[in-house]
Amino acid sequence: MSETEQPPPASEPPPTTPEPPGTTDAAPAPTPPAPPAPPSPAEAPATEASPAEAPATEAEAPATEAPAGAPPSAGLPAPVAEIAAGYAFEGPALDLGAVLWDGACHPDAPVRIPLPVLNRHGLVAGATGTGKTKTLQLIAEQLSAQGVPVFLADIKGDVSGVCAPGEDGEKVRERAAQVGQEWTPTGFPCEFYGLGGTGPGIPVRATVTSFGPVLLSKVLQLNRTQEQSLGLIFHYADSKGLELVDLKDLRAVVAFLVSDVGKPELKGIGGLSTVTAGVILRALTAFEQQGAGGFFGEPEFDTSDFLRTARDGRGTVSVLELPSVRERPQLFSTFLMWMLADLFNDLPEVGDLEKPKLVFFFDEAHLLFKDASKAFLESITQTVRLIRSKGVGVFFVTQTPKDVPADVLAQLGNRVQHALRAFTPDDAKALKATVRTFPESAYDLEEVLTSLGTGEAVVTVLSERGAPTPVAATRLRAPESLMGPVDAAVLEAAVQGSPLHGRYARAVDRESAYERLTADEEARTAEEEARTAEEARVREEKAAAKAAGTTRARAPQEEPSLVEQVVGSGMFKSLARSIGTQLGREISRSIFGTARRRR
Repeated sequence: MSETEQPPPASEPPPTTPEPPGTTDAAPAPTPPAPPAPPSPAEAPATEASPAEAPATEAEAPATEAPAGAPPSAGLPAPVAEIAAGYAFEGPALDLGAVLWDGACHPDAPVRIPLPVLNRHGLVAGATGTGKTKTLQLIAEQLSAQGVPVFLADIKGDVSGVCAPGEDGEKVRERAAQVGQEWTPTGFPCEFYGLGGTGPGIPVRATVTSFGPVLLSKVLQLNRTQEQSLGLIFHYADSKGLELVDLKDLRAVVAFLVSDVGKPELKGIGGLSTVTAGVILRALTAFEQQGAGGFFGEPEFDTSDFLRTARDGRGTVSVLELPSVRERPQLFSTFLMWMLADLFNDLPEVGDLEKPKLVFFFDEAHLLFKDASKAFLESITQTVRLIRSKGVGVFFVTQTPKDVPADVLAQLGNRVQHALRAFTPDDAKALKATVRTFPESAYDLEEVLTSLGTGEAVVTVLSERGAPTPVAATRLRAPESLMGPVDAAVLEAAVQGSPLHGRYARAVDRESAYERLTADEEARTAEEEARTAEEARVREEKAAAKAAGTTRARAPQEEPSLVEQVVGSGMFKSLARSIGTQLGREISRSIFGTARRRR
């Protein structure tokens, strides 16, 4: 007979050692034993676990209280323990929250993202009002604390609070207790920017030359043929050293190329039709009437300023304030793409780092992809694919994964999916498509995604070895900074006190294509007026001589040679001015056709 089958002798006192295996987790006996007496032979079978009951007993074991010294997952339901094991990373990581299972939150099962994989990009999605902005704030705070700079676009004007400590309250304490968070109100180092000086923030401007024809065509909503013509215009301006700093420079070049003097310039490379030029000029005029002219100019913003850290080593959170341009969504989404392309052009290859150089959150991403040309989408895909090796992680923020093209979505290794709504057939279709983008899991994702509350999400990320983690329904942590906008006076003081304010605040209008072409036109006009005056003087002399009846033969005036005519022309003088400066130096352009910055 085994040890578990032999009851202790009646003469011995009750055993004080732990019960042997097989009796610890068994169900209680129907008749409890008398405390002072040892178990009788009749009671012994009640404590014995039969072979048929043993598996059930083991399955129930994790639900009991974990013994002292056991790992945190020991007391969790088996599915939760399995999920928690998938997020037990050894290196530095960001804490997102805790696992939700069967309506309960398990603070001993944290959900995390390893810091080194954040350059593998990500997606934060969900219906309006489900907490996407607060998720961005939560991730941005922890990145900053780890010394990683962050870029955020503040579409609704409620992200500026990241610079100020959060406000304690009952809801915050309740959320912190649910997810096992030690919540401490904390503000983080921030810089605030505004497009072209519109609204609060340090002005962010780009030159038209740097912006390039592909992105500008997207902003102006040009078709494929018009985009190609605009590319031809940029090519001509580059090759002639005509810098396109602002929109009036571009307008001047377009007008010149369809003038009698400029038409021959493009004859050998396809030419520019008057109709297409008219479409481009009208689009530029409408664009300026919307107040967008101030976004183009100098000093041009140096996107490497996004890579700064504070004196205490924390990463700077760069917040682009965009409430004043919400009515021009294509403009700000395309400007964000310019920033990303500019970073791609300038940063060196570094491969995989212990932590990224920058994490860039691309808010309202669906606006970038809407009505985009094939060439534009290919450029985005290539930029996202290659910028990872330069140490930059990109998180696209939108409502559903279907807003992002498949080629881009395939590169987003980290996913935080907030709740979706299925009020219409299209919503139900989008829900099913979203579920198919997740790995197999123990959850009924269709049900979970429609029942998540605010501040809850379905998460899967890349592990330290690059494999997807288990899908985890997660209750997210509360941000430690202010969940709302800071006071306007506080924001203005932060902008004025920034060391970057003096560098970018004042716009500069130096000589560029408009001034060059205007000077050439004035020179041609003056030359034409001089020639006309000379012809008039000659006619008057002839008329006077004829009236006086003189027969004196006039010496024939020697005509200037062809070389003299060319050298004396205004166009030649303008050409000579350009030699030794920028003439003949065609600008090297990147994937998007954006100009490489010369520093």
